[in-house]
Formats: sequence, structure tokens, C-alpha cells
Amino acid sequence: MKINGLDVWSITMRLTEPYTIAYESVDEATNIFIRIKTGGGIVGYGCAAPDSEVTGETTRSASDFIDSAVRYHLMGKDPLEFRHILDEIGRITPRAPSCLAAVDMALLDILGKVAGLPLFRLLGSPRYRIATSATIGILPTDQAILRARHWVGQGFTSLKIKGGIDVLMDIERVLAVRETVGEAIDLSLDANQGYTPEQAMRFIRETKKARLAFLEQPTPRGDLELMGYVSSLTDMPIMADESLLTLADAADIARHGIADMYNVKIMKVGGIIASAEIGALARAFGIGVMTGCTDEAAIGIAAGLHFALATPAVILADLDGHLPLVGDPSSGAVILDGGWLSPTGSPGLGFDLD
Repeated sequence: MKINGLDVWSITMRLTEPYTIAYESVDEATNIFIRIKTGGGIVGYGCAAPDSEVTGETTRSASDFIDSAVRYHLMGKDPLEFRHILDEIGRITPRAPSCLAAVDMALLDILGKVAGLPLFRLLGSPRYRIATSATIGILPTDQAILRARHWVGQGFTSLKIKGGIDVLMDIERVLAVRETVGEAIDLSLDANQGYTPEQAMRFIRETKKARLAFLEQPTPRGDLELMGYVSSLTDMPIMADESLLTLADAADIARHGIADMYNVKIMKVGGIIASAEIGALARAFGIGVMTGCTDEAAIGIAAGLHFALATPAVILADLDGHLPLVGDPSSGAVILDGGWLSPTGSPGLGFDLD
């Protein structure tokens, strides 16, 4: 069985709920979809969600890379030799993680279809579902309360609040949301690099009674020492996100005690295989992993879900990036039931983009 075709196309999807985080406001997302064809008639699907702030790619640069270099390195190859193919593509560019993730997804989709098994089962997972958090963007306190009530009413038991622009407003929002949803709901805050160490410590002190599950990426990604300083002064778990892009980053963070948790997103680290390597390192160091996402189509969420279910180090999921997308051609690639996310049960990633 050899690869004999590659289709590439982009779709821009409007968000039903535009949102704001510390460094940008978002009202639409463009994903790049790929279809890898084989001579045996088995087809694999994937998607890339390039983000200049997170992955360092633009839609144009990612599309061009997939349509040229990736195409060249795929044609005529055996898709089951996916590790060799991914290594080969990874060597020709310093940073194209979402492109690599799309190829990784499609090749593993083919693997699952050849085996006739959903990918999470092929990877040996004992789990069939995982609870996911719902995200609340930076909003005035009264609106944040309304969003919290909405998500809890939908059955979600974990909420992640965005912050990082105004620490006093973040404190107010967190305390108000905790009072609204009660003690049974897990709460966390993602500062998206927006705090100084002093602001982070003030936030931690003044929200202590809210009992947050973690504080995510409080300080700028370019200075790991700042996040390590915050982590050394508090018992609240500190999670690395934007600072964690590669296996080497994960090793540095673990070796120097920079953070207690990792947010591993397949789009920023380069796919399921790369994510699994980081998961193994995290397990060795006793670091908890949350599987996160960008603004990505449901088939990308499915890839993150299969990784999460099959990786022992993954204890949390934040896989809600597909929920606000309008016109997602892969809608239905995952099943959401009361805040619990499950795969479809079909072979591979579980969805065909016909």
C-alpha cells in the first residue's frame, strides 16, 4: 500500500461566540484540511489550525508548506511507516507544528482503518471518554457569570476562565463565578502570559478561597525563570502552555521545576506521536498533563481526544475548541454528552471528510 494522492483545502469558520484573551480577540478560525489517499483505497484525514501566536504559522505559510514540501515527501511512501515519514518532514522545517499534526493525524487515521480499530483502542486505552472543561473568555463579571451558568446547565463540571489583562478584574470574576457555581465545579484561570510575577502572586493570594485547580501560563513564555519563580512561591499548581512547544521544552520545564502541569496541544507540538512523547516524559517526572486545543475543527479535537484517552499522564482535558465553529465539515467527529467527550467508535480517528 502506497500513498498516491493528497488533497488540501482551507475553510474559514465563523465563531458563534467571539472571545478575547490576553493578547488577541478572535471571531473566526481558518483550518486546513488534508486527505491522504492510498493505492489500497484507504483514506486518512487530518487538519491543521495554524496560529501565528501559538504555532508560528500563518494560513498561507502552512497551506504552501503542505501543498509543496509535504506533498513531495508523502508520494509513494508506505503510510504505515508513519514515524519515518514524520521525522523526514520534521527535518525540513524548524517550525511547522500544525502542518506536522495534520499529517500525523491522517497517517494514524489510515493505521486505525487498516487495523479496523478506533485509534484510542489501537493505542491500548482502557478509557472510553473524558470530561472536558468549557472556556469562558475575558468578559465583564456579569456576563462571565451568565456563561458559567450556561455551561454548568449543559452538564460541564469544569470551567476555565480567561484572564491576564486586568488582575483585579480577574480576581473579581473568579470569586463571583465560584460563588455562582458552587464547590462541585472545578475552576481554573488561564492568564495567557499576561501577568508579572507580582500580579500572579496577588491573584493567587486573593483567590485562595476559590480553590482553583491550577493557574495556566501566568508569565511571558520567553522567560521560564519568571514562571519558575511563581511556582516556587505557591502551592497552587502552575501549568505551562505557551512555554511548551517541543519535547526539549518539556524536558527543560521538568528538569528545573518550572511548572507542575503541562498543557499539551497537538497543534502546537506537532501531532499525536509528539504529544505521546511529552506525555511519557511528564509521567516520568510526575507532571500532570491536560490535553488542550486551539480553534480547531472537530476532527482535530478527535485527534486530541484519542491521545488523551491513550496517555496515562493525561488527567484533564480542555477540548472545546470546536464548539463555537460554524460550518465545520467534521462536525460529528466526537460525541459530547453532558461535558463528557467520547470518540465515535469508528476505525481510525472515527470520521470521514467526504
